[in-house]
Amino acid sequence: MEKETNAQQANLNVILDDYPSTWPQDGPIDLELHDLPHKGSVIEWWYQNCHVVSKEGKRFSLFASFFRLAIAKDGEPDNSIYTHSVIWSLSDISNEKYYMDSLVDPLMPAEALKMIAKNTEKNVGNKLIRRALKEVYEKGNVPLPDRLLKQPAHIGVKNLSLEYDENSFKKGEKEHYHLKLENPLNDIVCILDFNPLIKPIRHGNDGMVRGVRNEDMFYYFIPKCEVTGEIHIDNEVYEVKGNGWYDHEFSRPADEDTTFEFNRDMAWNWVALQLENGYQVSGYDLFDNTNNGSPAGGVMIIIDPEGNKVSAEDFSFSPKDYWTSTKTFVSYPVSWKLEIPRLDISLSITASFPEQEFITILSAPAIWEGSVNVTGSFDHSEVSGVGYIERNGFNTKESIESFLKAIGKTTQKSIESLLPLEPNNQQFNRLVNSSMGVSFFSEADKEQYISSVIIPIREVVDRSKKAWRSYVFLACIDIVGGNSQPFIDWLSMPELIHTGSLIVDDVQDKSDTRRGGVALHHIYGEALAINTGNICYFIGELFTQEPQLPENIRLKVYELYFEMMRVAHAGQALDISGFHLLMPDAVKSGDSSVLEKRIYTTHRLKTAAPACTLAKMGGIIGGGKPEEIEALGDFFEAIGVAYQIMDDVLNLEGYDGNLKDKGEDITAGKITMPVAKAMSLLPLEKREYVWTTIQTLPKEQNVIASVIGLLQDCGAIDACRKEAQELMENAWIKVDQIMPDSFFKIRLRTFGWYALKIE
Repeated sequence: MEKETNAQQANLNVILDDYPSTWPQDGPIDLELHDLPHKGSVIEWWYQNCHVVSKEGKRFSLFASFFRLAIAKDGEPDNSIYTHSVIWSLSDISNEKYYMDSLVDPLMPAEALKMIAKNTEKNVGNKLIRRALKEVYEKGNVPLPDRLLKQPAHIGVKNLSLEYDENSFKKGEKEHYHLKLENPLNDIVCILDFNPLIKPIRHGNDGMVRGVRNEDMFYYFIPKCEVTGEIHIDNEVYEVKGNGWYDHEFSRPADEDTTFEFNRDMAWNWVALQLENGYQVSGYDLFDNTNNGSPAGGVMIIIDPEGNKVSAEDFSFSPKDYWTSTKTFVSYPVSWKLEIPRLDISLSITASFPEQEFITILSAPAIWEGSVNVTGSFDHSEVSGVGYIERNGFNTKESIESFLKAIGKTTQKSIESLLPLEPNNQQFNRLVNSSMGVSFFSEADKEQYISSVIIPIREVVDRSKKAWRSYVFLACIDIVGGNSQPFIDWLSMPELIHTGSLIVDDVQDKSDTRRGGVALHHIYGEALAINTGNICYFIGELFTQEPQLPENIRLKVYELYFEMMRVAHAGQALDISGFHLLMPDAVKSGDSSVLEKRIYTTHRLKTAAPACTLAKMGGIIGGGKPEEIEALGDFFEAIGVAYQIMDDVLNLEGYDGNLKDKGEDITAGKITMPVAKAMSLLPLEKREYVWTTIQTLPKEQNVIASVIGLLQDCGAIDACRKEAQELMENAWIKVDQIMPDSFFKIRLRTFGWYALKIE
């Protein structure tokens, strides 16, 4: 064991002197005392993980954590009011499936509303996400996958006995620990016994570590336990045995300076390894969220087969490869390199499978806690093993803007994978040759194909900054209970379709610019630009081949895809032909109803129908019920129409405060929804002025401003904004009634407000 510095030991002695009844003294840990809940501690948890194998050879890993959090003083000294929660997951290693469950205290909705109110006053966090969460908490709900405990947790004070509904962690007469976990959503039950094989070990600085709020915590663990029991899954019961891990961490008691707000000031990577040479390794590195995530120290503890430990603060624990979740669009490391030079330890650590993300409001938006495999060298000998890694606290300031930006980055990677600028033969053949084995191209044709197809597409698509259409498809898979992860590459499909429509649209409108650059037809000519736009429509078909869908689902996706293309092109036809023929009657009569309906139809065909179709595709692939699929389709159709109406408004007011192109639609002579509504709100002479001016395609800012002023003063712009919001809100009512409150539902709600620029 390494010697502590004088300053560290002095700090530790102060804590021992101040809290002799709750903080373990020097010497062995007294499990009879310190396994019990610690009166007065602000936060405390009991954690277990294990790696087991069934008689049939199936491999499982599991972690569980039982939490106890003080939220207020209870009058008497050292007494507090507590909330309780338990989170756990089962990793089916053989089938690469991750089952998670989270139970939170019934007080959670009320406490969360208090926190939202405080954060609103301080203007902390994202307003739209707070607003969506508030709607859920005001119902007394929490968003799935979190669930509310059906009854208050039962905490033993004389013996270790934690009962959180059907989940429990108890200590038996033979010093064994009994763990029982039930996940009714997936019909999983785990009943396991942990038999400690070594004495408990102090972590950190002789047991002292820093907590999530930078507070003093005490931490001990038993990294070597024999585990036996049974796991019920997929209507089968598996007898299992293997290796287990137990640790316990608790804070100093609350004092007069304690605040009970749960701020996640620290982020960390934590690792727990069980090596086949009989050694265990446990450690963490901390990062200070109050100081831009700067490193805040860490330690590695190495335990030999007899239970003796060595501490090392000079180590490197470095992420290598990353995996991106389609549920949160957070990127997590899935391989690491752990090096402790002084002890000649160099280990490569790899996730058993990447998809081990745990979504919970307790550490929003999610953490990564999963089973890992280990290989490498240990004291000049080859070694292997298993373990767990937790990555927590790194994405606490997420906003809808950062979320959509992450989707954009992932979409771009998907497109780069599909359409690389230097494709290998396999990538090239996928693009141009038949899945039935027919070869259309040779290696000699590759260079010309790249220059005439791939590069023109990438010229426009690489400029993209938005990807909300891509989000629609994946979000609807998840919200109905499916798994969007296998479809991550499908992100390219909506973006390519949209890019194709923009390229052709620019030719039709004779536009000079697109996405901050020169329009494609000015670079390659109209003929190649039109062909490039059309190719974008058909490349999307490739995604229906991977992953392989059931034939009935694949056929339905095909039907929806081509229906979307027909409808969108019909909308484009109406948009190109315009509504000038309807204006004279609207100006003369002051009745804009026919004009408004025609514009509404165009928006519905051109923008709303594709969004609706993508939502339905996602709902069908995700296994949604017919009423769920219909509600999601209607909601995104409403967003599509509302988005176009708001786009008409923002064209008059300026996008994101940029007034440079304010009134561009007026200069182009377009009849938009605000103009249409104004026909029923303005007197005849002003209707005539608006119509006459628009026909002149004005470029003078004072003339454009005069038209905008009339539309604003008569209430047409405000009427458009109100209509857009009502369209979305009315469609949301159905979604809210049909779909249970969940993480994904909150994202949809937030996205709707964001798309329409609703604060």
